[in-house]
Amino acid sequence: MDNNILQQLKENIAKIMIGNERTIELVLSCILAKGHILLEDVPGTGKTVLAKSLARSVQADFGRVQFTPDLLPSDVTGLNYFDTKEGDFVFSEGPVFCNILLADEINRATPKTQSSLLECMAERQVTVDKITRPLSEPFLVIATQNPLETLGTFPLPEAQMDRFLMQISMENLSPAQERAMVERFLVDEPLEQLEAVCTKDDIVRLQEECRTVYLHPELLKYIVDVIHATRSHAKVLHGVSPRGTLAFVRASQGYAMVQGRRFVVPEDIKAVAVPVLAHRLSLAAGEDEKRLSAQIIIEILKNVPLPTEDWGKR
Repeated sequence: MDNNILQQLKENIAKIMIGNERTIELVLSCILAKGHILLEDVPGTGKTVLAKSLARSVQADFGRVQFTPDLLPSDVTGLNYFDTKEGDFVFSEGPVFCNILLADEINRATPKTQSSLLECMAERQVTVDKITRPLSEPFLVIATQNPLETLGTFPLPEAQMDRFLMQISMENLSPAQERAMVERFLVDEPLEQLEAVCTKDDIVRLQEECRTVYLHPELLKYIVDVIHATRSHAKVLHGVSPRGTLAFVRASQGYAMVQGRRFVVPEDIKAVAVPVLAHRLSLAAGEDEKRLSAQIIIEILKNVPLPTEDWGKR
């Protein structure tokens, strides 16, 4: 049944998204691993459409924040205001009180506003005026940013980047796929007709099952060896943190589950390595961080010995 739900989700999103099969699988892996997603690509590649397609595919609350330089933290989390009728202060919930939050162009907001999401993403709660309010499960942040326009933007700090399970780019469409996309949207607006195929309770149950996906001890050792290789690489100032190690494990379990397995294989680990690890590296000044980080992770995967076992055996 669980595999059916994941397959239905993939097929439902594919009704809108032409191509991008791997991107969809990575997004679903993030959901299963209870992680957040940073979609970084140029405008017009379908980042927002992908987020909306996912939101419509799950019967859950959807929130959206368009990040701008004048956005305040209270515009995201909510605030207390004085209600004259009640004669007392009342809390007005911000858009973060939802199940799936689209943080559009997150790097256009000031660092203070960006940091308002840190507690939400890490602890799934909001603290305003010393009162902490839990967010409902599941809670997923899908943030987008444009890597080309740097004027008027504020780069995400390392602490914020580390809260994203994966940093993903959209895939390029072939000419045939682009023609199919135009034909699909030429007359109709399929996104408006998209219906939910599962509930938020289904997602919560899948997230719980994801943690039970079997990871062979030799593969766990391989994951740790890869992480430690990032910390000793000559071009890396600071490698992946222990939080990144846990993220790597969870993402591998999630990807295995999306592939219809209840155990992790080496291909799962390699499939999620760059999206999970590359944005967590701190490189020497002056380097093209995004491109070089991905190359470093690929190099490490080639150099760290991979054991051969029956990965399904406990």
